[in-house]
Amino acid sequence: MPEVIPAIDLRSGRCVRLAQGRRDREIAYGDDPLEMARRWAGEGARRLHLVDLDGAFEGRLTQARAIESIARNCGVPVQVGGGLRTEPDVEAALGAGADRVILGTAALEDEVFLARAIERWGEKVAVAIDVRDGQPVMKGWEEAARSTLGDLLKRLRHAGVRRVVVTDVERDGMLDGPNLILVAGVARLFGGAVIASGGFTSREDFSRARRLGMLGVEGVVVGKALYEGRVTLREAIEALAGEPGTESRGR
Repeated sequence: MPEVIPAIDLRSGRCVRLAQGRRDREIAYGDDPLEMARRWAGEGARRLHLVDLDGAFEGRLTQARAIESIARNCGVPVQVGGGLRTEPDVEAALGAGADRVILGTAALEDEVFLARAIERWGEKVAVAIDVRDGQPVMKGWEEAARSTLGDLLKRLRHAGVRRVVVTDVERDGMLDGPNLILVAGVARLFGGAVIASGGFTSREDFSRARRLGMLGVEGVVVGKALYEGRVTLREAIEALAGEPGTESRGR
């Protein structure tokens, strides 16, 4: 059964969300990332999704201290992405307590780096597949990748990548619902584990995503909908689990 994974986006020491990944469309939701992490863990999260937004834009790990504070003190595993483009940065993120790292730009541009990362860390490595208008993007979602989506997924699978995190950039932070067609397509082409992200807003969204579990979708990342109160974490967990009554209580 897919799990619900709350997102905590870190920028300048705060918890924020960016609409469509744009740095000029930021909303801050708190000044204490650890407090937020403990909140989600206390409400039933079994894993957290941390994004180093400063790192994504600068191309290097910048939030190691915050990551370590959360990983060591929130009581659930954390996966970390954003700016992890060198082996020392990946090692630092894992050393800070991350259970899993999510590689983006470097994995798409540098086959040698990706191969070494898979060789060294195996299952601890996932790759972000960020898509805008059907085309993979990178470098903080600001530049188009050179590969088509299909070619990229085949290359990653051939390289030994076992898990991808797919995000429809146009849906991220917009509260418009997820692109489940994209997620299902990625799952079929990739053939490994998939985590879906971008646009999950209502209980109905999570109920519909439950059906993708049979395709290898193992998790759903949710951010702004939780922070804006569109859905509670408990409601999302119940809907994704298919517990009785969740289909009919939608807003």
